[in-house]
Formats: sequence, structure tokens, C-alpha cells
Amino acid sequence: MEEEAGVLKEGFLVKRGHVVRNWKVRWFVLLQDKLLYYKIEGGKKEPSPKGRILLDGCTITCPCLEYENRPLLIKLKTKTNTDYFLECCSREERDSWALDITGAIHAGHPVQVQELHKMKNSFKLLENISLHNIVERMYDSSTGIKLTRNLDQGNRYKETFTGSALVDWLISNSFAVSRFEAVTLASMLMDENFIRPVGVRSTEATRSSDLSEKFLDDSTALYMFAESSKKNTSSKEEVHFNISELSGKIVKQGFLVKQGHKRKNWKVRKFVLRADPAFLHYYDPTKEDNKPVGGFSLRGCLVSALEDNGVPAGVKGNVQGNLFKIITKNDIHYYIQASSKAERVQWIEAIKPLT
Repeated sequence: MEEEAGVLKEGFLVKRGHVVRNWKVRWFVLLQDKLLYYKIEGGKKEPSPKGRILLDGCTITCPCLEYENRPLLIKLKTKTNTDYFLECCSREERDSWALDITGAIHAGHPVQVQELHKMKNSFKLLENISLHNIVERMYDSSTGIKLTRNLDQGNRYKETFTGSALVDWLISNSFAVSRFEAVTLASMLMDENFIRPVGVRSTEATRSSDLSEKFLDDSTALYMFAESSKKNTSSKEEVHFNISELSGKIVKQGFLVKQGHKRKNWKVRKFVLRADPAFLHYYDPTKEDNKPVGGFSLRGCLVSALEDNGVPAGVKGNVQGNLFKIITKNDIHYYIQASSKAERVQWIEAIKPLT
């Protein structure tokens, strides 16, 4: 088996197809010289890989901003110029995958790996900063970032701001103490799809492989709120979830496998756990609209691990191992599978205090 060489990392990622260009969830296994990806059927990884990405001569771009509605992408370009786009469930997961893949690519070059670790550690100062809070402040009509009309190469843009204006605003509002910190923070806002580049100069900068060079502290580089470019959806397209449900602080998020209520089939979903108010929502990671396909309040819920020996009652198909169950106060049963016992424990421990 190809995995006998030693697994460096494994987990769910969303991969863009080569022919149809649709997005599918695959189970990825990182080895020293390649990435294997597997199809998941009935909550199980198929025995043979669906494909492989050879890492020798690969270049990696992270973050990759080529898809506006998919801000958590990693792009791999093989030495045969084949592009692979892989989406993660969170910025932390994306950075972890990028670090490990880069380490595998440069396994024979310890200096480059050391520099990568230094770059990752340099962003620790941002971990306690709420990007949502910054964006809310930016929108404030009296103290927020000033939006202006700008002209770039003959094109007129409304409600934009320059890179240097945002850097000045972040410093003046005490979100950063230096221009370097402000540029890093602005890069994170763009990376998380809160703002986007417009115009030639700022758009070209996003192709840089260095995160610190993707955002320009420049009075000629234009940016705008990402939501400004999105079309308004009709009421028929709106998912029927109260806005307050989605306003809570994100406590945990990740890919889990869930049993359906009607067909009882198993599908990979991106779960997002929020507090204040306490809700658990799940999303179809193959879709770009980033709207929940389901969710429920955690108040009054019961959560527990299921037996790993055999198929537990209520579970359809030969699915076993790392399962847990959530029972809502309305007596609706959700059967969920984690990728490991440790991950199952982490999810249960995160959910219990919110019930």
C-alpha cells in the first residue's frame, strides 16, 4: 500500500475537479513525497486512492485568492503545470495543511522549513483579535473607514478605500501598533473574504506567494468590502435561519460525517459551533453560497459518544467508530462521525457547556 511509507497528516479537504470543475469532499493523506486522496462512501474511506498529487517540484500558494467565495484555499502547482485547488474548513486548518505540505515539499531543505515556521509564528499576535469586530467598526458611518469613488485604468469604482487608508485606520483605531502589523491584519481581512482587491495594482499583488505582500500599503491600491460586489438574493433564495442564530461567536468548526434524516445516507458536512446564542449549524462544503443546510439550538440538548464495537442502534449502514449522538430538546436525533476518537472527544467537550 502507498501509505506504508508513513502518514504525515490526514483529513477532509474539498477539491476542485479537473474536468467538470465541480467541488467534492475527499479524504487526503499526506506522505513524504505525495498527497493521496480518497472517495468517501457510506462514512468509509475507499481502499484505493481516487488520485495522487506528486509533491516533487510542486509550488504552493497559500492563501489562494482566485475564488472569491472560497477564501480558505491552498493551490498546488505540480512540475507538469497541473493546478490543484484544495479548500479547508478554517484558517487554522488551512495554515496547518500548508505548513505540513510545504515541509514535505522542502524535506531536503531544512532552512526553508525553518523559515516557514518563523513566518507562521509571526502571526500569533493576531489570534486574539476578532476580525468580525474590526469589520463592524469599519462599517460604522461616523468612525469607520471612509469610502470614496476612485478611477483605475479608466474604470470607475464606487465605495472603495486605498490600502494606505486602511493601514492608517487600523493604527488610529488601535488594532495595530505598526504599519507592518496593520498590513498583516489587512491581509487577514482579505484572506478571510471580508475585503477584496479591485483594480489592476491590488489584484496583481494577490498572486504573490508571500502573505505579507498580498495587501499593499499604497495610495494607488484599491480595495472594497467583499459584500459590496455580491448580488442581492431574493427572498426565495434565503435560507430560513434567523440572523441571530448566525451571529454568535464561533467556538469550533470542522468537517464531520452526518447521517441524513430521510434517506439515512452519510455525507460530509462542515459543522460550525457557535456560542451566545448556542447553535450548531452544518453546511454543504461543495457549495459556494456559504449558507447552512441545517442547524439547531443546543439549549436542552444531550450529547454522548456511541459504542465503537459494532453498529449502534439508530445508525444505518455499516458505519461504526468515532460516532456520537446529539438529541435536541424536540427529541430529534443527530448521528455524527468524527475522523478519530480524539476529534470526537474535542467536539463533545466543546458542545456540552453550551447545552
